[in-house]
Amino acid sequence: MQTRSPTVVGRDLEIESLDRLLAEARGGHGGAIFLVGEPGIGKSRLAATATAQALDAGMTTLRGRVGAIGTMVAFRPFTEALLSLIRRGEMPTTESLGPYRQVLGRLVPDWDDGSAHATAASPVVLGEAVLRLLALAGRDHGCLLVLEDLHGSDPETLAVIEYLLDNLDEQPIALVATLRSETCAAYELAQLSAQRGAAELTELHPLGRSEVAELAAGCLEVAVSGVPEQLADQLWSDSAGIPFIVEELLQEASRSGQLLSGPDGSVQIVDDLQTNVPPAVVRSISSRTAQLGSQSRDILVLAAVIGHRFPLSVVRTATGTDERLLLATLRAGVAAQLVGPDEPAPDWYAFRHPLTAESLLAGLTPTERSALASRCADAVEELHPGLPGEWCPMVAELAETGGDPIRAGRLFALAGRRSFDDGSTGSAANLLDRANSLLTADPDISHRADVLGSLLLALSATGRFEHIAAHAVTVDELADRNLDSRKVAALHVQLANAEMMAGRWSAALAHVTTARSLLGSNAGDADLAPVDVVAANLELARTSPGRLKAATELATRAAAAAERAKLPEVACEALQLLGILAREHDLDESIDYFHRARQVAEDHAMTFQRVVSHILQAGTICLAEGSILELERARQQALRIGAIPLVYEVDGILGQQAILRSEYTRAAEIIDECLEVTRRLRMGRSATYFLATKAILEAHQGRRSAMESTLGEVANWGGERASYELPYSYGLARAFCALLEENRELADSEMAQALAYDAQNPTTLHTAGKNGLGLFLGVLSGRNGWAHFEVVTATAASGMRWNKQFVQLAHAVLLGRDGQVDAANAMVLAATETASLYPMAHHLGLRLVAEPAHADGWGEPVTWLRRAEDYFHNADIQAVASACRSLMRQLGATVSQRRSGSEQVPAYLRQMGITTREYEVCRLLVDRIGNKSIASRLHISPRTVEKHVASLMTKTQQPDREALSSFARTVLQD
Repeated sequence: MQTRSPTVVGRDLEIESLDRLLAEARGGHGGAIFLVGEPGIGKSRLAATATAQALDAGMTTLRGRVGAIGTMVAFRPFTEALLSLIRRGEMPTTESLGPYRQVLGRLVPDWDDGSAHATAASPVVLGEAVLRLLALAGRDHGCLLVLEDLHGSDPETLAVIEYLLDNLDEQPIALVATLRSETCAAYELAQLSAQRGAAELTELHPLGRSEVAELAAGCLEVAVSGVPEQLADQLWSDSAGIPFIVEELLQEASRSGQLLSGPDGSVQIVDDLQTNVPPAVVRSISSRTAQLGSQSRDILVLAAVIGHRFPLSVVRTATGTDERLLLATLRAGVAAQLVGPDEPAPDWYAFRHPLTAESLLAGLTPTERSALASRCADAVEELHPGLPGEWCPMVAELAETGGDPIRAGRLFALAGRRSFDDGSTGSAANLLDRANSLLTADPDISHRADVLGSLLLALSATGRFEHIAAHAVTVDELADRNLDSRKVAALHVQLANAEMMAGRWSAALAHVTTARSLLGSNAGDADLAPVDVVAANLELARTSPGRLKAATELATRAAAAAERAKLPEVACEALQLLGILAREHDLDESIDYFHRARQVAEDHAMTFQRVVSHILQAGTICLAEGSILELERARQQALRIGAIPLVYEVDGILGQQAILRSEYTRAAEIIDECLEVTRRLRMGRSATYFLATKAILEAHQGRRSAMESTLGEVANWGGERASYELPYSYGLARAFCALLEENRELADSEMAQALAYDAQNPTTLHTAGKNGLGLFLGVLSGRNGWAHFEVVTATAASGMRWNKQFVQLAHAVLLGRDGQVDAANAMVLAATETASLYPMAHHLGLRLVAEPAHADGWGEPVTWLRRAEDYFHNADIQAVASACRSLMRQLGATVSQRRSGSEQVPAYLRQMGITTREYEVCRLLVDRIGNKSIASRLHISPRTVEKHVASLMTKTQQPDREALSSFARTVLQD
């Protein structure tokens, strides 16, 4: 008989669903199906059927499975799946993955240059990387990803799967996942995904009696009619309709000689099939293992203690078996359909089904199982000193099974810290929580305190703040057990950090106060530096008037203490905070702080922190000088290490700079791309920032309706986060839009609101108006005089290039009012140079400064208005262009009519006031022809030509017609 039926029985509807899923993926509309059921129900068989169908259709296929140690190995199924692509030579070119190639270094070791784990890429960012890779792999004929046994998944793997599910619709990707129908995070994900339409949940039910008979016929290689009714009834009753058990029962019945082939091709029963489930499976497997001999059976039982998958080398060491017996056992096990090689690892084998391992263990007493687990744990430690990779959590599991909770707890703690360092914070929190529970009886309370500190750090990183209060009680219990006060203080620092990240400021402050009290006045630098960094961040978050000064003092003290105590991470954080705080009062000092932070990170191989410091430094240089060169270099560094969130952070600054530079097309490209990805990545803070930036882009083009719509999205999308964007929303968006509508009263009101929001939530980029445009508008309206000017210009932020242009214009207006004409004119020239990067702001400044210049008798208001009118006419900001023309008329200047064809007149001629018709006359003067010839060509009278020539001589300041002709020849040739 065959070990398996040649056809899948009783799953026609499920196979149709899989067919449809694959067809839609080939058409570019992906989807997912979860196959859920109890062990042996046929999940893997259906997944294999889907794989065969995909291969027949020319699709790229990948398969990965959660390992025997389940939650302990982050992203294992994805690593296995992607490695299969490499082995088959089907991996897309890495260049097509862009910055996501480095992110995938977490999964593909060959792609990791040593910095993949330093990027702290979230599972969501990794999900985007996997999505892009799968889309590339399936761009021609579609791609099928099969993930099996998800019931043992780690949180990071599930986070990546959830991201894929939410973004498969427009991709050529089909996802088929299998898991048991038991309470677990994977099952909850499957249910929620099905509820929101992101996936299909297929619960596999037991086979009916007729389907069991059909399955038996396939295994026995006979017609259904050849299966005796007694056999079909017994199989259905004893198997409960589970296909795997049906096959096991038939296998055992055939081996034991209970089934014989009849002369007519039917099957005959020799003895009654008196079996029960699950004892039926145990009996079947025990019968087969007994035939292997006692030594071979003991080997397989020990392997089963390790898990469904087991490494051959560990079995060899734990049993002391020689190579010949071990290989003989494996060959016999393969022949008996008990075990098989577990690809792709050459040293690993797997039982044919999880029930096989469970059946082998069923005959063990707890004492026997504990002893075998201890032997296996010792064998792994002997073979793999230091327990790298997944060996550490494996030994922890075995130690716990072996009845050694202290050993297990310490190993789970080690695995948890490693997971945290790798960026797998969810797994780290689970592992450390498990360690913390196992170590409750550990007499070394100092070690347990260290584990608890690591757990608090992991919980903060994952946002799991609900159990912080319970852990605070544990800290008090450790203190009561005479834990060193310095360690208790360090735990309170971790609690403070967690409470701060949860937004519970008073609770955080209380823990800081407790930590300081415990440390006393003689505390060392290593103890105080972490306290001061948390305290500095808390001060910065408060709204008290002296918070910036207090935060600066604390951060300064922390940086110095961390340097003395050789705490590079704390030093980096303190220096970065100092750099941000210094921006408002000393830009050079700010840049120097970031440079020092970069150096500390460089000296201690902290790749991620080095890039963060570089970006902060480059951002300050951009604010100070307007140059984006260093930002682009920093972006390349972030790309190189695959730090995707940092890339988008830089893109946000570059997008805003493109707006300020009036490079609206480029700004729109940056913002649209970043908005799409950050929304998909659920990077709420970044998405809110990009929406606010989009509103600024629309405002700077005078598109009020679009701006208001986008600002509405900012409020809806960002929630409380949107409060951080309010200064920009009013100062860089609404105020500018009002100015482009020539609504000065509204602009003043919007700027006042921007300044009020900035006082509540001070920005760290300082371009929202407080140090620039707000001052200028206040001077224009008469609200701000010299006293306010001196206050604003005392800050370094007023010297930032964007702000500086408005400060210089405000200075010019104040000088002009005081009758200092030359100084005022010189200041406008300086503002023109400063504003050379910002065309729209420059011309808006000229339009605004022209009025007080005329009123106070200084400057060149007509020239300024003419330049501004030309710019805003071409920019289709008609309200400002019209206002400029109106003002020029009030000043007695000649104003060119704007009619069809005026865009053909070069800008510098339009700024002289030359009209379209005058330009046409000027072009004909190049040939030095007379008025009659010009009149004939333009179909106007000679008298009109004469007037145009006279006007041209006046506007171009040429003494005669000959000079005008020479001028025309020169400018047209240029």
